[in-house]
Amino acid sequence: MNKREVTSSAAGFSLAELMIALTITLILTAAASALLAGSFNVRGREDQKSSALADSQRALNLMSREIANSGFGLTSNGIVAADSGASSIRVRANLNAFDGQLSSSTVSDASEDVRYRLVTTSTASYIERLDVNTLARTTVLANRVDSFLIRYFADKVDYTPGNCDINTNSAEVTDRTKAKYLVFIICVQLPARGTPKTPGYQPVSSVQLASDVTLRNATLTKY
Repeated sequence: MNKREVTSSAAGFSLAELMIALTITLILTAAASALLAGSFNVRGREDQKSSALADSQRALNLMSREIANSGFGLTSNGIVAADSGASSIRVRANLNAFDGQLSSSTVSDASEDVRYRLVTTSTASYIERLDVNTLARTTVLANRVDSFLIRYFADKVDYTPGNCDINTNSAEVTDRTKAKYLVFIICVQLPARGTPKTPGYQPVSSVQLASDVTLRNATLTKY
């Protein structure tokens, strides 16, 4: 019987070749992981920014609408000076002054005596709305607010954004019951994401929003 020798044409990899292939694979995997982590940092920062903007914008819109009514049905601008300052404001308005209701001559109804202020604790910082006439009911308008600033002016002013503030050549009124034009500034600080000098690293930054309002009971002289 003739025996036929069977040989294989497939050669195996040497140990050196396997080590080289493994090294290249690890390098490519590490690079891909770094790029992926960087993209997550960028996406995470954008999510933080969008959330901060949306939260702060809602607060500004609500405050602007409500504070614009300050002094309505009254003989003053409605600002309670004793409870109003750089980071808080209390306003009054006789919203049903012409409705013929029993309370038409007072500011005793809901939303007719309201205070806004920045509340900062060891674990949180937020803008609070207090309705004085409804058993002091409070509502949180915006979370994660690092700075809330109110500027009081006698007339409309021109301003540009500053560092969690505004830049203007106009002086504020010292007596806030004389204010007719208010500017609100909200600043939210975004923490760093990632590691410095790595792909996608996002350093600490801040988001600032500003809004202005003319009091209903005021007459401006500058436009």
